[in-house]
Amino acid sequence: MIEIYFAGGCFWGVEKAISLIRGVVSTQCGYANGDPHLIPDYLLVCSGKFGYAETVRVEYDPDMIPLERLIKGFFTIIDPCSLNKQGNDVGVQYRTGIYWTDESSADVVRRYVAEKAVGLPGFCTEAEPLRNFTPAEDYHQGYLDRNPDGYCHISVYEMEELSRL
Repeated sequence: MIEIYFAGGCFWGVEKAISLIRGVVSTQCGYANGDPHLIPDYLLVCSGKFGYAETVRVEYDPDMIPLERLIKGFFTIIDPCSLNKQGNDVGVQYRTGIYWTDESSADVVRRYVAEKAVGLPGFCTEAEPLRNFTPAEDYHQGYLDRNPDGYCHISVYEMEELSRL
């Protein structure tokens, strides 16, 4: 199994959408790449003062789905040119990014993001190593599974498309 981290606005929808992709083994909502001197919680992250992004840790089986296809799926649910905003969510914690923990993933992410950015003025999706990650509180994990009518900036159509990857 390999892990990759996706930040794409509210993590509830990103977690649900990515979990629908065949080959994804597990997902976990959390807070990434903020001030390493703190142990973040939801209120601290929402303050926007410490640089954390709502992020989903994705563990996947590369024999079932290559990283390129996961990234392609991720880009179908975000606006890569929307700075610190996805759907109705606004703030640095809602920025978009892909964070890796190993060099083979780094090469794939960098290449894919560079190709995606061509011809997209304002492209602002981060592509960088994971510096830190703290799991979010339990009530955030699997939120849309427990609350199917809960808020989500990702459309039902986009969710269905991901389940076909």
